[in-house]
Amino acid sequence: MNFCIIIPAHNEATVIAQTLESLVNQTVLPSELIVVNDNSTDGSQKIIEGYIERYNWITLVNSSSSDKHLPGAKIINAFYKGFEHISKPYDIICKFDADLIFSESYLETIAKHFQTNEKLGMASGFCYIQNKSGEWILENLTNKDHIRGALKAYRKKCFEDIGQLKRSMGWDTVDELLAKFHGWQIITDESLHVKHLKPTGQFYNKASKYLQGEAMYKMRYGFCITLLSALKLAFKKKNINLFFDYMSGYFRAKKQNLAFLVSEEEGKFIRQLRWDGIKNKGRR
Repeated sequence: MNFCIIIPAHNEATVIAQTLESLVNQTVLPSELIVVNDNSTDGSQKIIEGYIERYNWITLVNSSSSDKHLPGAKIINAFYKGFEHISKPYDIICKFDADLIFSESYLETIAKHFQTNEKLGMASGFCYIQNKSGEWILENLTNKDHIRGALKAYRKKCFEDIGQLKRSMGWDTVDELLAKFHGWQIITDESLHVKHLKPTGQFYNKASKYLQGEAMYKMRYGFCITLLSALKLAFKKKNINLFFDYMSGYFRAKKQNLAFLVSEEEGKFIRQLRWDGIKNKGRR
């Protein structure tokens, strides 16, 4: 299967060489790898250019945006800068972060999942982070059936069915919900351990703290599901203040009457899916 990988990168000079090295050593190489240098002010571009000189299937795209680390729109805007430069046919499109180390057989294993299941729309492994003792442990921020935004892989038809990626915080949740709405399956392979060199949210600007609650509003969660989701996320991150930030973000978005990311029909499906998940967990 042909892989197209797009990597948005903002000031990743300390880690991006490790990511690129792990990808050029895959047992199944991508047809195309596009790195979007998103307003980096460090040595990221020079490192990327070094790989371009050695591998003709790697492309650099320079983009200018905010110089702040922000989740959501900034990342996806950079992704689309790369998307505009795709020049080869692909079966699987990947949005990867610039701070990951993949095992050599990562893409080969992902390809096998897609080849053996024609209804599979999305697939991934799991992110692991290094603790203070130097051990690599699961970055346990979400349910194990959720594909982290750092390492998304989509079948082309699924990617098109969900309307591609949303330029908003919550893009990496609504994509899975819409994939299920369109009848696609999702797989997370626990055998695929991916080293995550910069834990999620470590460098996010304080201005982003309300965006998670805003995203819940825009996904049409409604008050009750947002409340439960905010509590769960705050508990996972061991910070009760995040709960109040998320709820503030939700009410701000509601007051501003922000545009939704999904239709009413999709929202109804998403709420039912969320309630079913809550009920199933309650029975365990």
